[in-house]
Amino acid sequence: MVTLYKAKAKASLVGATLTLDIDSTDYEVNGLSRYKQKIAFVSGALPGEKVQARVLEDKPGFIKARTSKVLSPVVERQEPFCPHFNQCGGCQLQYLDNNQQARLKQQGVDQLIRHQTGLAVLPWQPMLSGPDTNYRRKARLGVWYDKKTRQLSVGFRAEGSKNISEISECSMLSPMLTPALTVLPPVIKALADPAAITHLEVFSANQRPYVVVRHVKPLTAAAQQEFIQSWPEAYFLGDEGNDSLQPWQADTPVPGYTLAAQQIDLQFQPGDFIQINEAVNQQMVTQALAWLEVNPDDTILDLYAGMGNFSLPLARYAKTVQGIEGVAKMVQQAATNAKLNGLNNASFAQADLHLPWPDAPWRGQHYTKIVLDPARAGAKGAIEQIAALKAAQILYVSCNAATFARDASVLLAKGYQLQKLAAIDMFPHTSHLELMALFSASVSASSKSAPAKK
Repeated sequence: MVTLYKAKAKASLVGATLTLDIDSTDYEVNGLSRYKQKIAFVSGALPGEKVQARVLEDKPGFIKARTSKVLSPVVERQEPFCPHFNQCGGCQLQYLDNNQQARLKQQGVDQLIRHQTGLAVLPWQPMLSGPDTNYRRKARLGVWYDKKTRQLSVGFRAEGSKNISEISECSMLSPMLTPALTVLPPVIKALADPAAITHLEVFSANQRPYVVVRHVKPLTAAAQQEFIQSWPEAYFLGDEGNDSLQPWQADTPVPGYTLAAQQIDLQFQPGDFIQINEAVNQQMVTQALAWLEVNPDDTILDLYAGMGNFSLPLARYAKTVQGIEGVAKMVQQAATNAKLNGLNNASFAQADLHLPWPDAPWRGQHYTKIVLDPARAGAKGAIEQIAALKAAQILYVSCNAATFARDASVLLAKGYQLQKLAAIDMFPHTSHLELMALFSASVSASSKSAPAKK
């Protein structure tokens, strides 16, 4: 019998604590170092620091680790202001001033995009930003009841864990929503079966707080009243895990918000996607209109249109706007919002934009300008079809720099030029940085970004 040699598997570093010197940061503000022949991505570490970090992942070419102790801090490091910083998995850049956070985020994104696209210089415009606290108008709170210990936890996921980190305050939440952290837990704990509540969704709309109580077992009318009486200012809705929400108060209005600069009122349903930073969203919409220089002759295609956050402001100034959205109920909501605002030049249709586009009337139109605001996966599968429409301008709003860089490379290869680029600090104190980019099919030579020399 032949005995084959089999190399012994290398021991995994997962769980080990390494001492690392941090050289720089990536686009998510993870510290970068090297351990033997591997790149080390280290959360919670800054350039110039020496840290001890616990390894979370060990892959053939890289490791991921989390800082457990800072041995030599840089002067920019500060004490986090949130008492839950070490437990909550939310705002993990509080060890830096917000201006420094924004600088490092944009620096990392700049390097990523230039590396992926081959552009030597990016046409950065001023960053869009707002208040760095009390900016969230929507949040999801986890609820966990331990039947053995009879302990209830209401809060956010703990960092690197599925466990709920119980919190009593959150500096990122709108003050209108913060009572949810103190007045609702006692009500849940007093229920006959607290485990029936799986999570809470809170958001502000119409200058009032709303609470969606997600529960897997029916709640009695008396239990519903306990919730309402605990927070009389809030509107409550409940379900039993089937996404069919029922208001608990008869006078509950449809949620909505206003884009004041464009005089647009937008209604939405609980569970619909909305931009959680109201101040920055208004800036974002205003800048989109300014960059595109929308005029009465424009025919505009708005992809991933949602409930009309961009479509309807565009329709105020354009000849026509065609919105395309993948979720049927959002298409219906966008059409309702168009009617609500008296905009007869905006229409909406459903399509999965990542698949080959259907032979539909909207596809055969000529569009002068295109707007797209996809989810974190970007526009893979759609970007080639977008380029084939040969619009004069394409405005791309992105919530993921890596997928944006991938899609931007396609547009550049198809002859488009990157004319303007702006960072959008939608989520201060987190590693997320959103982007707005304007691509043009024909721009003056003076405004072109030069490709990198090879």
